[in-house]
Amino acid sequence: MPSHFELIRTDPLTAARRGRLRTPHGEIETPIFMPVGTQGTVKAITPAHLHEIGAQIILGNTYHLNLRPGSELVRELGGLHRFMGWDGPILTDSGGFQVFSLARLRDIRDEGVAFASHLDGTKLFLGPREVMTIQQNLGSDIAMVLDECPPWPAEREAVAKAVARSRRWAEQCRQIATDSGFLASGRHVFAIVQGSTFEDLRREAAEALTALDFPGYAIGGVSVGEPEPEMLQQVGITARFLPADKPRYTMGLGTPPQLLKMIALGVDMFDCVLPTRVARNGLVFTPDGPMNLRNEQYRRDPRPIIEGGTPNYTSRFSRAYLRHLTMAGEMLSGTLLTIHNLHFFLDLMAQARAQIESGNFGPWHRGWIERYEAGAAARLGAAG
Repeated sequence: MPSHFELIRTDPLTAARRGRLRTPHGEIETPIFMPVGTQGTVKAITPAHLHEIGAQIILGNTYHLNLRPGSELVRELGGLHRFMGWDGPILTDSGGFQVFSLARLRDIRDEGVAFASHLDGTKLFLGPREVMTIQQNLGSDIAMVLDECPPWPAEREAVAKAVARSRRWAEQCRQIATDSGFLASGRHVFAIVQGSTFEDLRREAAEALTALDFPGYAIGGVSVGEPEPEMLQQVGITARFLPADKPRYTMGLGTPPQLLKMIALGVDMFDCVLPTRVARNGLVFTPDGPMNLRNEQYRRDPRPIIEGGTPNYTSRFSRAYLRHLTMAGEMLSGTLLTIHNLHFFLDLMAQARAQIESGNFGPWHRGWIERYEAGAAARLGAAG
C-alpha cells in the first residue's frame, strides 16, 4: 500500500521539497497554498472559480462551522464537500487559533476550552473529543488537533504549559481518530507544534508529537505578533525536527516572499486570508510587489494587472476598469480581484514546484524575492 505522502525531490541548495499528498478527495501537489474558506465559502468566489485557478485544497474552520450552521446539520446534508459544492480535499482548522484570537471570550482548562460564542454569547466547549467529532461530521480530509497557541511575547513557563497541554490534547485526538475509524478511512490528522520563540520547547514538542506518528505536522504559534526574522527562525528550527516523510504545514501566513522563504526552509503547505482580504480593498499582487488599484495613476490605465505571465479570468479586464469597480464599491470588484490574487499565490506555488524539480529553486527564489521587494519599495516611494 503506497504511503499517503510521497517526497519526490529535495532541492540541492535549500531544504525545499517537492511532494505529493494523497487524500480521499484527490492528490495534492506540494508545495501548495490553500485558500481559506472559513465558513464554508472562499469569500467572493465560487468552487468553479477555485478549480479554474488551480486550487487543489481549501480550508474550513471547526469553530465557525460548528456555530453556524452546525456540524450535525452539515453531516445530515452529506458533509462539507457536498454542502458547499467543492469536490476537492478540505482541511479543517480545529478552532485552536480562536483560543488565541478570541482571548476575551474563552477559558482554557486541562480538558479543553470553554468559549462564549462571539455571535450571541452562547456557552460552548471544545475538547479533543468535540473537535474530532465536529471534523468527522464535516467530512474533513485533513483534521487538525486541538492546541493552545500562546501569544507573543510570552513567558517561558506559560509556553511550557501550553506545549504540554497541546501534546496531551494531540494524543487524545489521535486516539479518538483511531477508535472512530477516521484514520482507517484514509483521512489524516495533523499535529501542531507550539513553543513560541523557545527553541528547546519547540524541539521537545516536535519530538513528542513525532513519536505519536501523525500523518502530518503543522508549525503553529508563528505570525502572532513577532518580527518576521524571528518568525522565519522558528519555522526553520521546527522544520528540522519534523520527519522527512510527512507533510509540513505552516499555519496562517504569509506574503509571497514569506511563502518562498518558508518553502526554502522545508515547509510544504500554507494558508492565509491575506490574498482574499486585501482583494476586497483594491490591493492586488504582482511580481513587482503589491499594487493598490485605488491610486489615481490607474484611472486611465488600459493594461491588465500583470502584463505577460500566466493569465486568469481577471486578465481580460483593464486596471482602469478594475479601479472603477473598486471605487464604485461594486461586488464584482471583490470577485475579480480575489480570482487574481488567489491565482497569483497558486501560480507562485506551481512555479516553485517546477523550480524544485529542475534543481534551480535556490537562485530562482532569491531572484524572485529581490524583484518583488524592489518593486514594492519603488511603488511605496512613488505613493509617498
